[in-house]
Amino acid sequence: MDARLDIVIPVYNEGEVILGTLATLRQHVRTPSRILICYDRPDDNTLSTIKAHPDQVEGLTIEFIRNPGRGAHGAIMAGFDASTAPSVLVFPADDDFNAGIIDAMVAKAEQGADVVCASRFIPGGSMVGCPWLKATLVRTAAFTLYYIARLPTRDATNGFRLFSRRVIDSIQVESDRGFCYSLELLVKCHRLGWPVAEVPAQWIERKQGTSRFQVLNWVPAYLRWFVYGFATTFLLRPTSSVTRKGQS
Repeated sequence: MDARLDIVIPVYNEGEVILGTLATLRQHVRTPSRILICYDRPDDNTLSTIKAHPDQVEGLTIEFIRNPGRGAHGAIMAGFDASTAPSVLVFPADDDFNAGIIDAMVAKAEQGADVVCASRFIPGGSMVGCPWLKATLVRTAAFTLYYIARLPTRDATNGFRLFSRRVIDSIQVESDRGFCYSLELLVKCHRLGWPVAEVPAQWIERKQGTSRFQVLNWVPAYLRWFVYGFATTFLLRPTSSVTRKGQS
């Protein structure tokens, strides 16, 4: 059966956590899917861990996608380029607690949503153990983008997000670092008037491995799309200003 969902997982030495994450995907996801493990270097211990435990990933369709560059952004873009399914989900390598919402996210997409946000800030969602600076920035951005800029999600900055094939194929990603692409695609879809949905999700600060989320380094890049979201609402900029693939 052809995959209806491609799950893009950017990794960087996630050998300690990846088997637990894959186990929850195998247990909870019923949507026919592929898992795209997107890595920087061939000596990444994520790859060797998966290959050394075939019994623990039996039944999963896993492909390894090499990032031609370095870093989380390049890994995710490589995953997007390799994806073919109608829905594409970016999923954290250390997330062994949210697999149960993935089928619901796909259902929202198949009902017409071009973006489905995993939201920590709606009933049923939570954010636990987040460092105070990151928590303050994330909550402030989420509050202002929802209540003032009127983006149709209460969690605009979460990188755990599903996109339709139309988004992946049509909208050019201009961001070049971290997880800024996720906010960029959201605000561009909002400007185009494309449907956005959300489901409640959990977020728990990772206890193993090293996070690739670099708050202070990425703030300027996020601000560009933060302003873009406000401009859509208050300046009524035309949808033609959205950069499409193939445009210079």
